[in-house]
Amino acid sequence: MRLVRYLQHWVSGIGPRLHVADFVPDSHPIRQWADTFPWAALVAAIEHRFAQRLPKRSARGRAPVPIRVLLALELLKHEVGASDEDICHRLRTDFAVMYACGLRQYQAPRSQAHFVLPETLSEFRGRIDEALMDELMAIQAAAAMDEGLVSPAHLVVDTFPAEQGSQRVTDATTLYKAQKNP
Repeated sequence: MRLVRYLQHWVSGIGPRLHVADFVPDSHPIRQWADTFPWAALVAAIEHRFAQRLPKRSARGRAPVPIRVLLALELLKHEVGASDEDICHRLRTDFAVMYACGLRQYQAPRSQAHFVLPETLSEFRGRIDEALMDELMAIQAAAAMDEGLVSPAHLVVDTFPAEQGSQRVTDATTLYKAQKNP
């Protein structure tokens, strides 16, 4: 009975907030994926770049969606192969996606339907230019090397798109074989 009362208060919007991490186990793939990113450094780089190019925020209108949420949605969208609409819907319904977006507490507000619109995600994606993307990749690579997840010797990027399972010979494949067989 106590659980029902707890959830009743939560759904009505007047009860305590739910802790998102309580609903996402440590072994969940999205939680493990989200815990590998240096979010503070990535968000700081984006905020710095946007501050240089975009006008200051206005005090009028709706509060902006946090950059961490937009960045996590964009990265997660590509990770799971979802569309803008699907990933925005999952943000409203999936605790693992909320966790990945940095939302640690949650309470169902009345205006939840427009939390992140697909158009907002598309506009955010349009603001990320090539120089910013290179900076974000450098931050992620440096963090992965600092954590010992990869070594500089193994960090090779193949930028030529190919079908999965393709047996085409690439410079990365040749380099890997050369390093493997000295």
